[in-house]
Amino acid sequence: MTLRAAVFASGRGSNFQVLAERAAEDPDRLWSPVLLVADRPGIGALDLAAERGIPTAVIPPGADEESSAQALFPPLTEARVDMVLLAGYLRLMPASVVRRFRGRMLNLHPALLPSFGGKGMYGARVHEAVIAAGVRVSGVTVHFVDEEYDRGRILAQWPVQVLPGDTPASLQYRIQAVEHVVYPAAVRELARALQRGEGPVALPIAGEHFHPSAHPPELP
Repeated sequence: MTLRAAVFASGRGSNFQVLAERAAEDPDRLWSPVLLVADRPGIGALDLAAERGIPTAVIPPGADEESSAQALFPPLTEARVDMVLLAGYLRLMPASVVRRFRGRMLNLHPALLPSFGGKGMYGARVHEAVIAAGVRVSGVTVHFVDEEYDRGRILAQWPVQVLPGDTPASLQYRIQAVEHVVYPAAVRELARALQRGEGPVALPIAGEHFHPSAHPPELP
């Protein structure tokens, strides 16, 4: 059985595009994106979904958490969604939606959580904070979503070295290359585990073979 996923995005949709491509290429067809949810019209992710024939829903945040949840439930129910994937989605997911998909909802964060996470920490802001702090390693984290920003259980991480002279833009470029490998691998692992009725196994992180100039890892 192919699991049905809703992908949530707030921007141009580069991670959504990679997820859709990898799902289509997977010979096991473990999962498939059946819905793209955006929080505002006119974003690139909507165009990418339209090009692939994937239904979309534009659902701006409600006046409060409950109204936001009530707006989200109908399209998720209609699409018969099994799991939810946040791919550059900047809103806090309503608690009732988290409860409905607990253990079946993932988020991607462009740093090694628990560092450089929390409300307001997304995109270039994360990379600016990393460089300002003077740390030598940043990276990518895939984690389960709970009721707080960036606090759910970690499924996968991969480090990316911060190089001398890095700018937020150059660091973001290298981190996105790793995102495009790690997130599809983590989603596939979650789909595999859900199909087998097992808990997902944490993916390996880089060890002695990691090098800042290396290509992104080829994970299973």
